[in-house]
Amino acid sequence: MPPDPTYFVKIASCAFFAILFLQSGIDKVLDYKGNLSYFQDHFSKSPLKSFVGAMMPAITLLELASGVLSGAGAFLIPKHGEPFVAIYGIELCCLSLLCLFLGQRVAKDYAGASTLAIYMGVALITLMLLGG
Repeated sequence: MPPDPTYFVKIASCAFFAILFLQSGIDKVLDYKGNLSYFQDHFSKSPLKSFVGAMMPAITLLELASGVLSGAGAFLIPKHGEPFVAIYGIELCCLSLLCLFLGQRVAKDYAGASTLAIYMGVALITLMLLGG
């Protein structure tokens, strides 16, 4: 009997979100000034413009935590068969995506928001497959 195909999907989805959020979070850490400048400009005509300084460290930490837990989940599913960490990782990914989606909508970056909606769909499907 062939293995359950959702097994690979769970691992690959967790790895996908680990790459996505670790790269984004690490980029924000390594180029904090550049990212801060970008977001200050991005939100300059929105009600969030005065909150960018506080939002940057919060979204950076949220993205890094999402990536670390998703990556740990991708490792632990085949090692122990336990999706517990992966579920928390993908739940944090959903929270990260919701925060980013809100920012894009408030900034009226509808193209950016629509891209995030696709990621959110993948995250929700992954969460359902993980049993969370």
